[in-house]
This record gives sequence, structure tokens and C-alpha cells, in this order.
Amino acid sequence: MKRFAKWRLAAMMSLLALVLSGCGKPFLSTLQPAGEVAEMQYGLMKLSTGIMVGVVLIVTLIFVIVMFRFRRKSDDEIPKQVEGNHTLEIIWTVIPILLLLVLAVPTVAATFKLADVSEAEKKNSDALVINVRASLYWWEFEYPNEKIVTSQELVVPTDEKVYFNLKASDVKHSFWIPAVGGKMDTNTDTLNKFWLEFDGEKAEEVGNIFYGKCAELCGPSHALMDFKVKAVPRDEFDSWVTAMQDVEEAVAPTTADAQAGQEVFNQSCITCHAVTPANTTPEAARQGPNLTNFGDRDYIAGILKHDEENLENWIREPDKYKPGTLMPGFDKGQLSDEQLDQLSAYLMGLKIQE
Repeated sequence: MKRFAKWRLAAMMSLLALVLSGCGKPFLSTLQPAGEVAEMQYGLMKLSTGIMVGVVLIVTLIFVIVMFRFRRKSDDEIPKQVEGNHTLEIIWTVIPILLLLVLAVPTVAATFKLADVSEAEKKNSDALVINVRASLYWWEFEYPNEKIVTSQELVVPTDEKVYFNLKASDVKHSFWIPAVGGKMDTNTDTLNKFWLEFDGEKAEEVGNIFYGKCAELCGPSHALMDFKVKAVPRDEFDSWVTAMQDVEEAVAPTTADAQAGQEVFNQSCITCHAVTPANTTPEAARQGPNLTNFGDRDYIAGILKHDEENLENWIREPDKYKPGTLMPGFDKGQLSDEQLDQLSAYLMGLKIQE
């Protein structure tokens, strides 16, 4: 009975795992593709899975047939020997080769297509190029042609190719937007390039929001190295670019607390954080996320709900929420509660669009 109970538990857990494998949110699931790259990769997944399942079923069927049809009926019986059967040897040599070709041809074709970034490398190209820089444990997004730098929340247009240049500033990371495609490593010494396309209809279904993650183990807060992707129609993207480029008046503090908070920021935070999108600081010297449109964001540090309480808690003890983060905490009296309130008011007021 104990053995039966164990088998029953194993069967229930296997069934549960099978059911859960089909679950997933559309903005964070590779099984619900939302772009050309994701569709190609999903098609290859279905092709390879279908071939593997087919092989397993055929082998199982042959095994069952052989087990019953050619089983030994007595101790003196010797089954018919088929060593050296050229027909069988040719069959089980040719079939794997054909299956390999069926897998290899579309895979190689897709690999070369996904690696084609020639359009972005042409002079005077209209292609949208984004430089992605990964750091412990945050993301920077630079739009070189638009002269914009932002962080943590990526904004892209839908229904067109977006080209990415990927690099890391400290250790190896990996840039991945599960529902749209990827992943690709970000290295410290080499620049990786690829492109993605965000399907407009699929984006509308999920409120124009996707989420990205780091897919390479990079430290204690690897699982918390998330970023948000806002995929919008081209006209909305152009409006966002214009607002970012004309940001000076939009982010000027308008209240007494925010003005005092700006002074606190200039004394304590500006060494690492910029609040202008046209960041002229050399890439290697950018120590913290760009905060130009911080007030417009939905998350603090990519993981916390965007409100003043969480912001102040993050400023006090960032290592509590992201172990291993390089951001220093202000939990030892460096800033008074009043100064934290003022700083929070200033940061929450950094908005470029209503």
C-alpha cells in the first residue's frame, strides 16, 4: 500500500507539472508569441517537439509489437536472427539523417535571418537602434539617433524591426523578453546585435506592456533584474521621443518640497544618477540608472510598486530588496525623514507626459 501511495503521489505531481506547463501570462510567456522572432522560435519549438514525440511513439510502438510478437515461447526456442540485414540498417541510418535535415534546415535559416542587422548598420538608415547596457542589477537603454538615455523601462514602436546592441558593464548578463523573442547574452568585451519585432495586435491584448528579464545567472539578485517594455504605435513612440527631448521644463520642480528635494538630490545622488535624457557622461562612467522620467514609471528598481513609501524604503535600504546591489543605502542617518520626503517628492515629479 505504501508503494502504491508513492506511485499515486508521483503520478499526481507529474500531472500537475503537465498542467502548470501550459500556464503563462501573455506578456511573459514564450508559448504566447507576440512578434516575428517569437513566432519563428515558437515554430521551431513545435517542430522539434513534434519530431521527438513522434520518434518516441514509433519506438514505443515497435517495442510493444516486438515484445509480444517475437517473445520467446519456450526455453528451447531461438528467435530468428537478423544480423546483417542491409535493408534494416539502411532504414535506421537514413531516417535519423532525414529527421536531422528537417530540423537543421529551418533552424539554420532562422539563425541567419535573426542575425541579419545590416539595415541598422547602413549609413543614414531610418532603422531604430537601441543600445542596451546591463549592470548589477539594472538596465540602461540608449537611443543614439534620438540622443536619449533612459533606464529600467524600454519604450519601442510596434510592427517594425527594432535593432539592439547589447553590452554589459560588469559581469555577463542576458537580455530576454520572453513573449517577443530572445535571449541574447550581454558581454563586457564584445558587442552582440540582434533585432526584435513587437506585434501591434498582440501588444494591445496585453495593454501594450511586456516584461523582460535577465536570463544569465549574474549574482544574488539575478531573479530581480527585471525591466518593463512599453510597445506602442509609431505615433505614440514619436510623441514619447519628443517629450523626452524637451524634458527640461517638464521635470522642473513645482512645489517647495520638490525644490528642496532637488537640492538633496544634487548633494547626495547626482554623482551616480542623471536626470537629463541626453546623457553626455561616457557610457562606462554611468554608475546608476537614468532617472529622467522616473515619475512616469510603474516600478521602483524594477520590482517594487511605484509609490513614495516604497521609494523611501528603497533609498534607505536598497540591499534589503536587491541583495548585492551597488547602490549605497541611507539608513544610518545620512538623510533625515524630512529630507527623504522632499527627495521622494522631487523624484516622483520627474514626469514627461501626463
